[in-house]
Amino acid sequence: MGARDCTPLLMLSFLLFPLGFPVLGAPARLICDSRVLERYILEAREAENATMGCAEGCSFNENITVPDTKVNFYAWKRMEVQQQALEVWQGLALLSEAILRGQALLANASQPCEALRLHVDKAVSGLRSLTSLLRALGAQKEAISLPDATPSAAPLRAFTVDALSKLFRIYSNFLRGKLTLYTGEACRRGDR
Repeated sequence: MGARDCTPLLMLSFLLFPLGFPVLGAPARLICDSRVLERYILEAREAENATMGCAEGCSFNENITVPDTKVNFYAWKRMEVQQQALEVWQGLALLSEAILRGQALLANASQPCEALRLHVDKAVSGLRSLTSLLRALGAQKEAISLPDATPSAAPLRAFTVDALSKLFRIYSNFLRGKLTLYTGEACRRGDR
């Protein structure tokens, strides 16, 4: 067996060698890297800031339902992890619906601003990614495992917004509030 005959075998062994080691930053733990969530928060803040002074094309011709982002820290700390997961999962779903509705309304606007469309498209993409990351972390399973008969399973609080700037403020607050609290606790538990 010459040197040339060993080359494919050697290359194959180099390719397979890393498979025996755990991958750092695997998708299930990716959300536990604070830089990942910070990137989404930064994008949400940029979108919020870009739409704050916007009057033309930023108002919706209908109200959009969004989750309430207020957090009672005393109550949150005493909540079961399944209840926290349920609140985050439902909030993320409602927020995703709201952003998608905002995207549709913006697309139907008479003169949609390309910069606004870019921020909305980024938010849609970000929410899809966050949903996948939370699913990998087990948030969906925890939310589903909560018994319906649990008295603490209160319905998700929500309200409506009528402007893109308000929608992005809710998006930013949700990421900085409930999502950050939940992922921080889920990652600290370390049983993922």
